[in-house]
Amino acid sequence: MPPDAVPVARPRLNKIQVVANLAAGSVGPDAADHLAAVMSEFGIAATINTPVPADLRACLRAAIDSSPDLLVVLAGDGTARAAAELCGPDGPLLAPLPGGTMNMLPHAVYGIRPWADALRDALTDGEERMLGGGEVEGHRFLCAAILGSTALWGPAREAVRKGKIRLALTRAQRAMQRTFTGRLRYALDGHAIEKTGTLILMCPIASRALDEDADTLEVAALQVEHAGVALRLGATALMGDWRQDPSVETRACTFARIFSSQAIPAILDGEIVSLRRLTEVRYNPKVVRVLAPPRIPK
Repeated sequence: MPPDAVPVARPRLNKIQVVANLAAGSVGPDAADHLAAVMSEFGIAATINTPVPADLRACLRAAIDSSPDLLVVLAGDGTARAAAELCGPDGPLLAPLPGGTMNMLPHAVYGIRPWADALRDALTDGEERMLGGGEVEGHRFLCAAILGSTALWGPAREAVRKGKIRLALTRAQRAMQRTFTGRLRYALDGHAIEKTGTLILMCPIASRALDEDADTLEVAALQVEHAGVALRLGATALMGDWRQDPSVETRACTFARIFSSQAIPAILDGEIVSLRRLTEVRYNPKVVRVLAPPRIPK
């Protein structure tokens, strides 16, 4: 596009609602003005909402109920996942911008880049894309679900993020005590029951092993039996593909049944949840429509 050209949003994006969490990890107090400035480049007068964290879900619901062509969310992983659940496959297009700390869904859709760049590219060249994902106990995830002892480190991470160091240490100690003792039993697509410490289920948009059009989940079982294995797995992840570590077994499935002797700790797209002792994960090929960059031909 020439430097003096004015980018124009597609006609279907005439009505845009924006929900920004100014308290999220990488948003900042000036985000509303910055969002308005980007929108003005496209001649769009978007409705920009900046609710307090306690009102985020209600604000998302109200924004969706106004029937916009596009819902832009600038917030953390939990809000992005909630927006996807509320939009569903028949609601407005969703543009999840990176405003949190992990930004799993935004990075999967737009790559690792500043939110303003992702928004400009989405408004200029974005295409509608249906994303499939996983469902468990009424929750949906579009990138990854981590079930089992590894998910116990999530509360410790959140405490650190909030500056509660003593609480973080207590949670880390609790996680360490259970990391090598908690076990899951699981069955994939009705096959034989197996055991593992941690089960990771990855959606097509986030998995390196699956094509983005695949109608399945990638499943990785991690057999982390002692600290040495954990350290080796961490080193493998830093130097290459962690799937190649001998403690990891990977397969694909559309349905998984997971059992445990106690409530199952889990992280769904970066958000910490607790699941029942017997739970089921299913692949849903139509979770939400996103405004995504054009695909690069392989």
